[in-house]
Amino acid sequence: MRALLRALAVCAVTVAAGGAPAQVLDFEALDGWTDDDHLEALAVFRQTCDLLKDPEWKPLCKVAAEADGSPEAAREFFEIFFKPVQVGDPPALFTGYYEPELEGSPFRTPRFAWPIYARPPELPDGTPWLTRSEIDSGLLSGRGLEIAWLDDPVEVFFLQVQGSGRIRMPDGRVLRVGFAGKNGHPYVSVGKEMVRRGLLRIEEASAQAIRAWVRMNPAQGQALLSLNPSYVFFRKLPSLAADKGPIGAMGRSITTLRSIAVDPLFTPLGAPVWVEKDGYRPLRRLFVAQDTGGAIKGMQRADIFYGTGHRAGEVAGEVKDGGRMMVLLPIDLAFATLPEN
Repeated sequence: MRALLRALAVCAVTVAAGGAPAQVLDFEALDGWTDDDHLEALAVFRQTCDLLKDPEWKPLCKVAAEADGSPEAAREFFEIFFKPVQVGDPPALFTGYYEPELEGSPFRTPRFAWPIYARPPELPDGTPWLTRSEIDSGLLSGRGLEIAWLDDPVEVFFLQVQGSGRIRMPDGRVLRVGFAGKNGHPYVSVGKEMVRRGLLRIEEASAQAIRAWVRMNPAQGQALLSLNPSYVFFRKLPSLAADKGPIGAMGRSITTLRSIAVDPLFTPLGAPVWVEKDGYRPLRRLFVAQDTGGAIKGMQRADIFYGTGHRAGEVAGEVKDGGRMMVLLPIDLAFATLPEN
């Protein structure tokens, strides 16, 4: 946390020319603050609060655990102990993610021919390893690392983008899988490359449009997917209950429309974050930063978790909206983000 505060203070004074420093705001400045369900947000905050080990957070987590179950008390908790801090210049960039539900098999069959892999034991942390193209060429085949087989290489790709999923086997059993590691290569946006090549207009570059184009142009499509060298490995989650969300970066289940993925360089994991998302489905809502993502980089950047299944995927895939976001920090930490005069 101390390193985070130093980074925030540096960012406050070194944001690109003309950019605004960190701003400590009042809750009255948050659009729609009084209309939110603060009790629901508090319940999500409690789920990971015990993981915040810095001394400034511990007493707040104790109060949160003992707060009575009224909406008024929940709202007062946030207003008494926190200050909203806006780091960086809006507009923010909000995208969406979800937990796919896919058909699969524990064995390779003529239909289910594309594997998802467990993490290889020799995979280093933070060091570039085999690329997506090299792995897809079969370099891991025959080692017993296959967790499951899917019927569509495009869905394998997007399962890796989402980082978790539910795979329904032919016997009806559902296998939950979650993130176990990646190959150390940076994430490259296929959508941006398709726009650059004139294959899609920028307003068309949704996950659905990319899927459709790749399926209509299999050879070119696979070559495009390979431009993203980042590759994600999975682990089985046999004890994760069906009514729980996927596991986020904090090692706990995340919550539909209350959890977001952030860049932890600028937004501490576990902190409440007020989101003002514009666009087709605007949101004014208190989230908790409980996840991260390879494409989630920057101060005003968040990925909103929209839930599980096809409908959640349709909604999440269309989200590419502006707005602004403010992290709620304990009061002392909030003012520590301001540069010294």
